[in-house]
Amino acid sequence: MLKTSNIKPPRASGNGLQEPFLVHTLEFLKAFTLARLENHFRQTPFTRPDAPVPAESDDSSFARYVRHAELASEELLLLACALAPGVVAGFFDNIVQSYLPQGGEFPEFGGMKGNHHRGTLPTGETAMFLLAGNDAGLRLRLLPLFGDGSYLFRSRILSLEPVRAGEPALSGRLMADPEYAEVFMTGRIARPKLSMQFPAEYIETLLEWDDLVLPDGVRSQIRELESWITHQGALMQDWNMGRKLKPGYRALFYGPPGTGKTLTATLLGKYTGRDVYRVDLSSVVSKYIGETEKNLSALFDKAEDKSWILFFDEADALFGKRTGVRDAHDKYANQEVSYLLQRIESHAGLTILASNFKNNMDDAFIRRFNSIIYFPPPRAEDRLLLWKKAFPAAAKLQKDVDLKAIAEQFELTGSHILNVVQYVCLQALDRGSPQIGHADVLRGVKRELEKEGK
Repeated sequence: MLKTSNIKPPRASGNGLQEPFLVHTLEFLKAFTLARLENHFRQTPFTRPDAPVPAESDDSSFARYVRHAELASEELLLLACALAPGVVAGFFDNIVQSYLPQGGEFPEFGGMKGNHHRGTLPTGETAMFLLAGNDAGLRLRLLPLFGDGSYLFRSRILSLEPVRAGEPALSGRLMADPEYAEVFMTGRIARPKLSMQFPAEYIETLLEWDDLVLPDGVRSQIRELESWITHQGALMQDWNMGRKLKPGYRALFYGPPGTGKTLTATLLGKYTGRDVYRVDLSSVVSKYIGETEKNLSALFDKAEDKSWILFFDEADALFGKRTGVRDAHDKYANQEVSYLLQRIESHAGLTILASNFKNNMDDAFIRRFNSIIYFPPPRAEDRLLLWKKAFPAAAKLQKDVDLKAIAEQFELTGSHILNVVQYVCLQALDRGSPQIGHADVLRGVKRELEKEGK
């Protein structure tokens, strides 16, 4: 808890508005740094600056966090050290230069340069110097602040960058978790973008549940997933089922392509307020030993403690059956599947795997799914409904268009039907007329079937 013996109330800015608590915290860090440098260079007694506390009226993310976490003044200083370069590039340089105008070595202060950042980045040594100077006894007492026994490090809000063997651990860079830093400084977290470091992309839809045509039995199973998303907190905590059940929920969607698996996952996110990320398997799977596990680890680490829905499309490429071990490749492929099984079981969110065939999936995964949902090809009456929903209001279907006959004759999925409708609508636009006839639709159907080799 913040020490009340050295509390300094926040002050208002020149325009009468209260400055964010992060500003006051950086002022505290500056005052602390100046006091320590005065003590070091001019041998003056070290006077510990007052630590600020956030005003109840300050609704900034950083203020709310500090009130909630009840950080000690030493912890607040460590957090400020890690955040300072992200707010003021030359934060430490501007202060130290007033004591070393000609430059020179200052090993006690620690710090390092980044590849692109030109200012000083704090290390554990920087924070330790500010807190304890060269007092060996005090340094030893403060060392636990930088270990897993410390709240900030145990919660992975702060970390020390690993150093080479034989170098002091505190010489590693003192870093704030990028997402926490973003929230503290901007009040929000930007959605991660598809990259080698994050092999998944955010997906969304403008469609509604009514646009999805599925049998009633499938809809009932999907409602079970909605129920879990809505009530998981109450189930695991209030009803104390967390000690009996594994965290998270695992579902398998299987069935032919184009039957609504991806759309269902996206709609689940839309109607439950969860972001949905489709995992890009081409970015995950690697021919190099250990790289697939590394890529998956980065994905699940990023998704930890989020409310995301992870959607693995064509999942049998990654979650397929384990083989007999004939060579080293089989051995490591099986290790990848085992690692996946472990990470998915420990993931606390909703994970959806999609496959064309249930039998392609490894038996170990099948046993651990909470829900297995079959998305069948649409029946004739479902296809008719899909045809009716697919045409935009601007399209004018002529009287000879017999959608019922087309739905009965051609066994197309929803995605096939949308492709046909897109084609005939573009043809109509090219003609400069919204009129669409039966022959136009049949040409579109023929074109779609030829694409499928039928």
